[in-house]
Amino acid sequence: MSSKFRLLAEGYFVSPQITADEVRAAAAMGIKLIINNRPEGEEPDQPPGAEIEKAAKAEGVAYAAIPIRGSDISAAQLEAFERAAAGASGPVLAFCRSGTRSTMIRAFALARAGGDADEILEEAAAAGYDLSPLRPRLVALANR
Repeated sequence: MSSKFRLLAEGYFVSPQITADEVRAAAAMGIKLIINNRPEGEEPDQPPGAEIEKAAKAEGVAYAAIPIRGSDISAAQLEAFERAAAGASGPVLAFCRSGTRSTMIRAFALARAGGDADEILEEAAAAGYDLSPLRPRLVALANR
């Protein structure tokens, strides 16, 4: 397993930006879906999403692009994430620049499904992501 891949929960990993070689490593560890949460051209040296998608398809791994700018995750992005994750035939690896946005969108999906905000925050913290400023939004999503 790549040392960049952080386990959030059984079957769900997050990572900073990955390369085509890391797609192969992900496939070797059983990843069945890669979710790219990074907008194209966010940084000049980032690999194009098409390169990651091509590597994923070559390894028989499904690929979804759900680009997120900043910390504003829209309802449409959240719904696209939920559909992609629900349709995965096995473990998921989501990535962005640092892994934070990929952790955030999972947190929002868990909250929207009625998850406990404190448990969601603990899951993220255990993987090295501090989402505590999002607690009010998580609570609001869980209580809607």
